[in-house]
Amino acid sequence: MLFVMHQIRLFLLTLPISLAGTISLAGLLVSEQADAAQTLAYIDLPGDRVFPESLSAGPDGTLYVSSPATGGILRVKPGASEGEVWIKPGAFDSRSTFGVLVDPRAQLLWVCSNDISSFGVPGPNAIKGSYLKGFDLATGEGKVSAALPGSHQFCNDIAVAEDGAVYVTDSLAPHILVLRPGSKELEVLIEDSNFTPPKGGVGLDGIAVGVDGHLYVNTFSKGELFRVALDGVWPGKVTKLATSRPLKLTDGLRPLADGSFLMIEGSGSLDHVLIYGDEAVIETIQAGLDAPTAVTKFGATAYVTEGQLPHLFNAAASGPPRLPFRIVTVPIEP
Repeated sequence: MLFVMHQIRLFLLTLPISLAGTISLAGLLVSEQADAAQTLAYIDLPGDRVFPESLSAGPDGTLYVSSPATGGILRVKPGASEGEVWIKPGAFDSRSTFGVLVDPRAQLLWVCSNDISSFGVPGPNAIKGSYLKGFDLATGEGKVSAALPGSHQFCNDIAVAEDGAVYVTDSLAPHILVLRPGSKELEVLIEDSNFTPPKGGVGLDGIAVGVDGHLYVNTFSKGELFRVALDGVWPGKVTKLATSRPLKLTDGLRPLADGSFLMIEGSGSLDHVLIYGDEAVIETIQAGLDAPTAVTKFGATAYVTEGQLPHLFNAAASGPPRLPFRIVTVPIEP
């Protein structure tokens, strides 16, 4: 379907942005989604407390999956129908794990580690604070540990630039952080009031480096999408992008080679995001997902975690999760 969308994108580029952002593609999408719905498959994840929060694909198609409830990292080898424990919970002083990202150049798996005991989830140990961890892709050995600055922080998701800079969203502060090449400490790249979390809610969440070299981020509770201009390693203007429809509980964000993005809405959908100037056209690739949290792409397949996090953080109202926990495979054209 992304090939079809790409052709439409080329057509839309010939139109005024305001018109391109309002054109409905519903008729085309219905048939495409119906085909995808018939061919969906699933990868089971072991354990009844996984609540997968993020995932990333390695160069060979291996999937790496985080767990805020148990901690550690699960791994799904290419072609496997179920996952396995790869990094044990609590390894390298990690706690509850959130955003994960494969960094092939550095040969690391970047992982967000947080103490979420205040939310009623103790995790595998008593380590306080929020950290960006780097694990060796070959061995799983811990190599990098950088604490998020400040007293009220939450490492949520990760992006890596061409120069090796690692960018991190802080969901409890209006900060995007950066670990510069060769540095051992995270620093605040930019602080902006647009990213301030609402009272009782979550701020920054998904992050990606676009093909234009700029950062793209979303906010979970407010459902907003932003571009942060980068001049080399220095931040510039923050632009709120006008979306073609309202967004709800925006989460994982991953770049595609044509300049568009895959994005998760926690309300139940996998989206294709196409950027035109300061506007973003949002088209649903797959609806009806069970509280999805993240997406990654390998080949002609998008992999989506169904995190079911309401059953973890609001179990009294939501009841027990559906088992087994799983990754949904959604066919898309490369």
